Amino acid sequence: MFQRSIFCGVALAASVLAQSPGAVYTMTNAAGPNSVVVYARAADGSLGQPGMLATGGMGTGSGLGSQGSLALSQDGRWLLAVNAGSNDVSVFSISGGGLTLRGRQPSGGAMPISVTIHDDLVFVLNAGGSANITGFRLNEAGMLTPIPGAQRTLAGSGPAQVSFNPDGSLLVITQKTSNTIETYEVEDGHLEGPFVTPSAGQEPFGFAFGHRNVLIVSEAFAGTPNKSAASSYQADDEGRLQVISASVGTLQTAACWVAVTNNGKYAYAANAGSSSVSSFAVGRHGDLTLLAPAAGMTPAGTSPIDLALSGNSQFLYSLASGTITGFRVAADGSLTAVASASGLPGSTVGLAAR
Repeated sequence: MFQRSIFCGVALAASVLAQSPGAVYTMTNAAGPNSVVVYARAADGSLGQPGMLATGGMGTGSGLGSQGSLALSQDGRWLLAVNAGSNDVSVFSISGGGLTLRGRQPSGGAMPISVTIHDDLVFVLNAGGSANITGFRLNEAGMLTPIPGAQRTLAGSGPAQVSFNPDGSLLVITQKTSNTIETYEVEDGHLEGPFVTPSAGQEPFGFAFGHRNVLIVSEAFAGTPNKSAASSYQADDEGRLQVISASVGTLQTAACWVAVTNNGKYAYAANAGSSSVSSFAVGRHGDLTLLAPAAGMTPAGTSPIDLALSGNSQFLYSLASGTITGFRVAADGSLTAVASASGLPGSTVGLAAR
């Protein structure tokens, strides 16, 4: 059923997406040719029939244990996708809602699992072999060019995500196994660091930035039942982190993926072991307060493995065991289910929305 709807979706992608207020993207990560799957997002948060476009690279056929395997540029012009099975990155341009593959570039290492973009700077997190981050410049044609000297072997182990802070001056990497967070100052693609901060809780995984360089990180606690948490940190001008709230529990299992609303007031963590999404209030100074352990639920028995907010933060989407569930975000941070799209392959990873 999924393959049939995908086939129809290709013809619809350009015309239907051009008329829709937004879109949601995920990636099959199949054990073979990899593809991006795109859904038109309606004004009420519902999702249309999917369309599919090959990345030109290869997937792994299983989860990547990461956040950020897909990344949207701030201006909505570019979508980047990692190909963990062929060690490269694909670049798509976005025009009228449709996608066009512009090219692929070797990732600078083995098994790329996360990618981030700020203006024309792109950094890729490679988890295989000697794990590293590698920097590139993105030109107007959609081609990536390696930046000389912008590659670093990681100090910790078990990488999960790489991302810029909102102004692009800081690069952050979470390390699940070593329980550390690495940061680098970034200036015109050049790196200074790393600065290594011990995680406030066990197994730091996904993260997102709020206002004033507040960093919010999930903690999976090795899947210990009902023990997962989130911590917040303040990043200073030199790239170092100071704990604000340490390990505020979700009362759920295996919190791994994080999203923060544009106004910086609310954060969400997807709990892979509880089929749930927890919500937090984020205080003026970055302090976290648990609002609801299970603010949103994915289908029973599914394992949420990614989160993404729409560009206007009105809708939150969760990917769980081949199903995307959409929630409306209320003014008080509460969630109401409004959309569901099922039938994706079990290997599907990554989530981005606009």
